[in-house]
Amino acid sequence: MTWTLDPQDLPDLARGAALLGTGGGGDPHIGRLMVEAAIREHGPVTVLDPDEVDDAAFVVPTAMMGAPTVMIEKIPRGDEAVLALRTLERHLGRSADATMPIECGGINSMIPLVVAATTGLPVVDADGMGRAFPELQMETFGVYGVPGSPMVVAGDHGETVTIDTGTDNRRMEWLARGAAIRMGGAALIAEYAMSGAEVKRTAVPRTLSLGLSLGRALREAREQLRDPISALTEALAPTGYSHLRVLFAGKVADVERRTVDGFARGRARFVSFDGSSTLRTVFQNENLVAEVDGVVACIVPDLICVLEAESGEPITTETLRYGQRVVVLGISTPEIMRTPEALAVFGPKCFGLDEEFRPVEDVLPVG
Repeated sequence: MTWTLDPQDLPDLARGAALLGTGGGGDPHIGRLMVEAAIREHGPVTVLDPDEVDDAAFVVPTAMMGAPTVMIEKIPRGDEAVLALRTLERHLGRSADATMPIECGGINSMIPLVVAATTGLPVVDADGMGRAFPELQMETFGVYGVPGSPMVVAGDHGETVTIDTGTDNRRMEWLARGAAIRMGGAALIAEYAMSGAEVKRTAVPRTLSLGLSLGRALREAREQLRDPISALTEALAPTGYSHLRVLFAGKVADVERRTVDGFARGRARFVSFDGSSTLRTVFQNENLVAEVDGVVACIVPDLICVLEAESGEPITTETLRYGQRVVVLGISTPEIMRTPEALAVFGPKCFGLDEEFRPVEDVLPVG
């Protein structure tokens, strides 16, 4: 069902987007403020259910790319994503009928809403990752046959770079990453232009609605003094993300983090409250693998989410700090993200991990 995004929904959406971002996707608070400003100036945002998008519609996803650590200090000017969209429209000789997220995590749930409010375009309630991933070829759009280019990278000085690598989405990522680094480590993009029919075939549906419902569940649990993990379990049960497992509870003991090659890379160590157990994570913008006492408990593409223990507020990889009291969750991804074709693009081996993918519900069965 098509719906209108209310400004009062944005805090819940930002919270849910941070959860789905699995530690990455950029700071959702910055994105929320950008959307609020755009709605105040230009008016509300219409969110289209993917089933209601015309097959012949021309949909152009918009997003930010770069290292989340950079985005904390290098806040977008605000009009770069619209510049990327308009530049791509001119290059293709066709105007967009809608925009859409490329991922449902962090700031990249918000950038298309800024574009939608500014331009008057609707935004499709779907995305190409079902979470956040660090590289542009890691999208269900590309997995199922939509080329990412031509694409446009736009910087905060009004510069644009148009990239066309045909069907080679990996080379598109490599070139775009270089441009984003030279634009200060983060930039805004328009890519994976496609038809409405291709949206229905390749996108993960209704992830904006999902982010909103998860953020609302966490807020209401806090207001009602309920367990936030139980609230999340209930909210996820009827969705494609139906399996939630508590991987660990404890404190952040150590974080190693560096910004390199346009990514925030690092690892973190957590110690249980009684000191008897250890969890280690590895991240590239997003959490990739969680090992409990040396045994893999959850691995990409399933979601590894770090939450503040008492409130359930999601914690991104760039805001992990020594001493934080946390709960670490593993959440299953939809089946469209677990096919052999999908795992060949964003499974463990694509990140240099030696482990095979095992669904979190198989690693940690109920009971």
